[in-house]
Amino acid sequence: MTLRRVTVLGATGSIGTSTLDVLGRHPERYRVHALTAHRSREPLLAQCRRHRPAVAVLDAEEDAAWLRGQLAEAGLATEVRAGREALVEVAEAREVDAVMAAIVGAAGLLPTLAAVKAGKRVLLANKEALVMSGALFMDAVTRHGATLLPIDSEHNAIYQCLPVEHRGGLGRHGVTQLLLTASGGPFRGWSRDALGRVTPDQACDHPNWSMGRKISVDSATLMNKGLELIEACWLFDARPDQVQVVVHPQSVIHSMAAYSDGSVIAQLGNPDMRTPIAYGLAWPERIDAGVEALDLFRVARLDFEPADEAAFPCLRLAREAMAAGGTAPAVLNAANEVAVEAFLAGRLGFTEIDELVARVRDESPVAPAADLETILEADVLARRSAHAWLARQ
Repeated sequence: MTLRRVTVLGATGSIGTSTLDVLGRHPERYRVHALTAHRSREPLLAQCRRHRPAVAVLDAEEDAAWLRGQLAEAGLATEVRAGREALVEVAEAREVDAVMAAIVGAAGLLPTLAAVKAGKRVLLANKEALVMSGALFMDAVTRHGATLLPIDSEHNAIYQCLPVEHRGGLGRHGVTQLLLTASGGPFRGWSRDALGRVTPDQACDHPNWSMGRKISVDSATLMNKGLELIEACWLFDARPDQVQVVVHPQSVIHSMAAYSDGSVIAQLGNPDMRTPIAYGLAWPERIDAGVEALDLFRVARLDFEPADEAAFPCLRLAREAMAAGGTAPAVLNAANEVAVEAFLAGRLGFTEIDELVARVRDESPVAPAADLETILEADVLARRSAHAWLARQ
């Protein structure tokens, strides 16, 4: 059995900790090469003690210096680095076989793209990388021979429901539609007026999944599902009209693919991210993920309903951004990141999140996403516009 070395980008987040849980169950298969975190130095220290990586990366040098001292006291030889260049280096390192890309937001784009260009197996949990630079990203996957495995539960489910070779347009493979399931979040069925009184703690209290605060808010606004729609179009070579969002409160069916012969193939499982993580790590094999087997008798029923885009306009905004193309998805993502940060800080109301995103979208010209510099510039300008809108409120 070949030993694979893994870098985990965003190790202290929910996806990162779940990844380390799966890796720890299979020490004969995997070794941790590098762990990275933004500012969570204490959790990263605990992970270094447990998994003994060759390298650890933090964003700020002051945090890296603290971690260096703590690891030296513990007698551990982990090298500690700081900054964006270090993130790229551990993503593309020659020793690394697989990279878990789990940094939340636009910050994950450069190291994830570096892993792709180095021809790694990339476990993509950072949807923003594809949202911002879909065409460039997928072209790099093909050009550099990287293996791209989606880790979002919905995209991982679709990946399992499609033929191994699914590029070239869905119609070539008899696929008529991708059915992207959504739990509906904590506010399913709420009116627009009621949503105006939502607090950050309420928005982060997801009924089915344990996630970080930013992605929990995105799930509550349905922006997460909008970003997933854009991601699905790039991953599976689909048009926006070929992706339908289906609200499924039980979160047991993770997504489906409909075929021209009338078949609908679905992937089911308990809502636990260790399942898609284990699938991505071991593909095309299957390994134990530590996840309880699905008990259909306990589930008993499966419900479905359409998404309420009147109450939750973020889904429509994302679909429109994908249809507009170019830098529009990058602008959408940047404005949303600023809006969510402001909401969590108590500076913005819940229903003002989509209002801010729409305003920034309307103020931002769409340019062809011809190169990474253009995409990153659109991201910066959209954030500047979003902050200016907040300052006027």
